[in-house]
Amino acid sequence: MKKFNLVFLTFLCLATSAYSQMLSNKTVFTHQDTLRGSITPERAWWDLTYYHLNIEVLPETKFISGKNTIQYTVLEPANVLQIDLQVPLKITKVTQDGKDLNVIHEGNAHFITLTKPQVKGASNSIDVYYEGHPKEAVRAPWDGGFSWKKDDNGKHFIATSNQGLGASVWWPCKDHMYDEVDSMDISVTTPKGYMDVSNGKLTNTKNLDDGRKIFTWSVKNPINNYGVNVNIADYVHFSEVYPGEKGPLDMDYYVLRDNLEKAKKQFKDAPRMMKAFEHWFGPYPFYEDGFKLVEVPYPGMEHQSSVTYGNKFENGYNGRDVSGSGWGLKFDFIIIHESGHEWFANNITYKDIADMWIHESFTAYSENLFVDYHYGKEASAAYVIGTRASIKNTKPIIGTYNVNSEGSGDMYTKGANMLHTLRQLVGDDEKWRQILRGLNKTFYHQTVTTKQIEDYLSQESGIDLTAFFNQYLRDIRIPTLEYKFKDGSLNYRWTDIVNGFDMPIQVTIDDKPQWITPTEAWKTIPVKNKALDVDKDFYVNSKML
Repeated sequence: MKKFNLVFLTFLCLATSAYSQMLSNKTVFTHQDTLRGSITPERAWWDLTYYHLNIEVLPETKFISGKNTIQYTVLEPANVLQIDLQVPLKITKVTQDGKDLNVIHEGNAHFITLTKPQVKGASNSIDVYYEGHPKEAVRAPWDGGFSWKKDDNGKHFIATSNQGLGASVWWPCKDHMYDEVDSMDISVTTPKGYMDVSNGKLTNTKNLDDGRKIFTWSVKNPINNYGVNVNIADYVHFSEVYPGEKGPLDMDYYVLRDNLEKAKKQFKDAPRMMKAFEHWFGPYPFYEDGFKLVEVPYPGMEHQSSVTYGNKFENGYNGRDVSGSGWGLKFDFIIIHESGHEWFANNITYKDIADMWIHESFTAYSENLFVDYHYGKEASAAYVIGTRASIKNTKPIIGTYNVNSEGSGDMYTKGANMLHTLRQLVGDDEKWRQILRGLNKTFYHQTVTTKQIEDYLSQESGIDLTAFFNQYLRDIRIPTLEYKFKDGSLNYRWTDIVNGFDMPIQVTIDDKPQWITPTEAWKTIPVKNKALDVDKDFYVNSKML
């Protein structure tokens, strides 16, 4: 591979892994990390059911204010409830049934003492009022917060992004992934001449006397906190209706006024994406909320039903092929990758960010499946194999649990190649497709653990994948097929492996493709020629001794 491509792919690995906002290098954890990353007693006793986030955004002063109504069901009686909001934002007041409540502030965690008896099974709500200057994203989405930019006409161009760092960087919430809100409304007051685009469908626009507007968006499906967004600009809108597996699907597009014609051309990749992913993964998971692409002043993010886009209306990633194969220039990387997250991240969501591979491995792999659907299996294999140049193998893919710590950025391209390898082991493309569709059906609108995904894949494939996942998710070594020829025989074994790793692999011996099943012990078979080729679809190393 050319040096240019290798350098770029290394950059890409850093860039895409940083979509989760640079948490992966942290090795020393604090009490604040535990409060953020664990299911604390003050979170565990109540089940989140509904949010109404109602805020005003003041671009000239980079100030926001408002409240979040948080509705919940009591699982077990308790009287202290944890809400998260990151400094420098401040909670100014919390009420329940109109009565002010006492709040103890502990860094970014805020503990609210309730005076009303919390009866098991009861549905209650609190109103959390807040204000301040939210953290400004310096290089979104690689760090989080508000992006306060201007478009080429000097108008405000504002967006939020906050995966990993947390939604509480700009709004008060139960900021842990295990408990998704069942539905929510988002009301945003904008200055005169601007539109807000958020998640779900626009259900109300209110004109105020001074020219400001309040846009209310309603989300009918469960949504994870980091999937919630606010985007404010001089937007123009166009749309289409896609004939999907579950019927007509509203697909809406919001872009800056000057980019309308470019978007109408480039966004043709959106229905192509939908066709490929409904084939491989099953119906789009949020028909009631529609699908949107929203232009933003950063590369992009997988905000649920409000996928943000900033790829300059070019194919590839910022005009470059992430695979070096040529196939990456056949589509717009941001449209395909970020939309793939609607199935893996927004439909199936990790409970703990340590299991972020569930989002990123499957979604990086979805790029390959998009290529497969539109350009064929050989093209898709070249694409995913080409992305291996960015894999570092310096840290395990799975991170540290209960402290809001993700694993290695290899969860993208290494994870995609792990899944491509698994496809070879399944050995039946239609069965593999049904496994992927079954994942999205079985875990529909759920938060999950790695164990649940591993168990499902083992069960449905009929293969015990315990050692396979230990190797690729929890170890940094790549299995190496060592082999040697002696006296008309081929001797072979696996090295650099975890205990119990015995993955079969397809090789070509004596000009004939065949399967062998190496283990850590030497095995021997008779051969005529001293030549062995390993199928490149397997992510392994090979070494002739």
